[in-house]
Amino acid sequence: MNSSATTSPAPAETTAFAILLIISLCHLLNDMMQTLLSAIYPLLQRSYGLTFAQIGTITLTFQGTASILQPMVGFFIDRHPKPYSLAMGMGLTMTGLILFSEAGSFPLLLLAAALVGTGSSVFHPESSRVARMASGGRHGLAQSLFQVGGNAGSAIGPLLAALIVLRHGQRGLAWFSLAALLGITLLIRVGHWYKRCGLKRLTERAAAAMPRQTLPRGRVALTLLVLLALMFSKFFYLASMSSYYIFYLMDKFHLPLRDAQLHLFVFFGAVAIGTITGGPIGDRFGRKVVIWGSILGVLPFTLALPYANLFWTGVLSVPIGMILASAFPAIVVYAQELLPAKVGTVAGMAFGFAFGMGGIGAAVLGHLVDRTSLGYVYHLCSFLPAIGLLAVFLPRLETEARRQPA
Repeated sequence: MNSSATTSPAPAETTAFAILLIISLCHLLNDMMQTLLSAIYPLLQRSYGLTFAQIGTITLTFQGTASILQPMVGFFIDRHPKPYSLAMGMGLTMTGLILFSEAGSFPLLLLAAALVGTGSSVFHPESSRVARMASGGRHGLAQSLFQVGGNAGSAIGPLLAALIVLRHGQRGLAWFSLAALLGITLLIRVGHWYKRCGLKRLTERAAAAMPRQTLPRGRVALTLLVLLALMFSKFFYLASMSSYYIFYLMDKFHLPLRDAQLHLFVFFGAVAIGTITGGPIGDRFGRKVVIWGSILGVLPFTLALPYANLFWTGVLSVPIGMILASAFPAIVVYAQELLPAKVGTVAGMAFGFAFGMGGIGAAVLGHLVDRTSLGYVYHLCSFLPAIGLLAVFLPRLETEARRQPA
C-alpha cells in the first residue's frame, strides 16, 4: 500500500488547498523580501565600497544563519509543534529588512542579514511541514505549490528592486515591511488551522507510513549522502546565478544595472516554472526520475552558457532555471518518504543544507571572482551538474515498498 493513496474527505481537501495557497503566497512574500537583498548588491557595493568577498559574506551570513538553525527548528517542531511559529518567523524577517534599510555600516548589514536568516530558519521547515499536512496525500504537488511561491517571490524581488529600491535607495527597503505584515496576518490564520486539524493529519499519515519503511540504516544513510551531493551541485550553481549573474551580465555584455536585473527576473521566473512542474511529475513518474533528469539534464545548457552571446545567454538561462529547479520538490518529498516519521527534521535539514550551500557558494565564488574573473567562475561552475550522475545510487522507494510483505 502506498501512503500517498490516503486521501481526506472532500471538505477537508478544499480547506487544505486554501491553506496551500496561503502558504505559497506567504512563501512568495518571504522570499521576495530575501531576494531584494541580493538584487541591491550593486547599490550596496557603490555605497559602501564593498568587495565581492564582502558581498559573499553578506550572503553567507544570511544563508549560513538559516542553514545552521533550520535543522534545529525542524527537529524541535517534530517534538514540540508550535502552530504560530510561522508568524513569529515572518516577524523576524520584517525586523531584519527594516534594519537593512537603515544600516549605515557593514557590521549592521551583517546583523540585518542574520535576522532575515533567522526568520527563514523558522519559516521554511515549518511551512514545508504544513504543506505536507495539507497535501491530502499528493505530497509532490503540495511541495511544488509551496515552493513555487518562494520561486515566484525570488523572481519578483529583482523586478521590484529595479522599480522601487533603485529609485528610493537603500531606505526603500522599508516599504516592503508592509508585505511582511500581510504575511504575519495570513500566517496567524494558518496557525489556527494547524492547531485545529493540521497536526492530526500529519501524525496519522506518518503513523500509517512507518511500517513500510524497512530500508537498512546503512542504505538510508548512503541515500541521504547522495541527496546532499546532488543538492550541493544544484545550490552551488544557483549561488553563481543569484549572487553574481547581474555582475556577469554587466561585466561581459556591458548591460546597465536595470537591464541586468530584468535578466535575473527572467531566470527566477524560469526557476518558478520548473518548481511547479517538478512535484506533480514526481507524483506521477516517481521522485528518482525527476531528480535524475533535473540535475544531470541541465548539464548541456550550463556548459554552453559561458560561450553564449547576450541573446543566447538570456535564452539558455530559461532551461537552466526550469530544469534545475524541478529537482528540489522531488528531493524534499523523497527524503520525507525515506524518513516519514521525521517530516519537520527532514525539511529543516533540506532547507538548511540548501541555504548553507547557497551561502558558502556565494562566499567561495566571491573570493574566487576577486582572485580570477567572473568568466572563469562561470566556466568552472558549468561542470557542477555532472555530479547528477550520483543519482544512479538512489533506490526507487516505490519499488522497495512493493517488495515488502503486506
